[in-house]
Amino acid sequence: MKKLALLLLYCACQQPLLAHAHAVVTNHSLKIQAIHANTAETVTLNFNSKIELGLSQVFLVSKGDQLSPLPLSKGKLPGQMAIAVPTLTPGDYALKMKVFAADGHLTEDVIHFTVSP
Repeated sequence: MKKLALLLLYCACQQPLLAHAHAVVTNHSLKIQAIHANTAETVTLNFNSKIELGLSQVFLVSKGDQLSPLPLSKGKLPGQMAIAVPTLTPGDYALKMKVFAADGHLTEDVIHFTVSP
């Protein structure tokens, strides 16, 4: 019985470690600086782990659920991605992403934003 209790305690302690296996967005530049109409921008996303840029994808979602792939590059910090966003007209948009963590786990997420005039 004591061994079972120790095993359960060990498993419970390991659970938070498993939660960090996925690349989760912890911060992004859209929180700090809005995208203005007719201006190309670079959006940065910070993740809680290293990411496999070559296996990851980000799409711009525009009116009518139109998806357009966006070019990605390595950010200045570990676990950071830079996304080249083209010039946009005012309106509501989203970044839809499929990001692979360095350990191979896939994470999908959507960030909504508004382009102001």
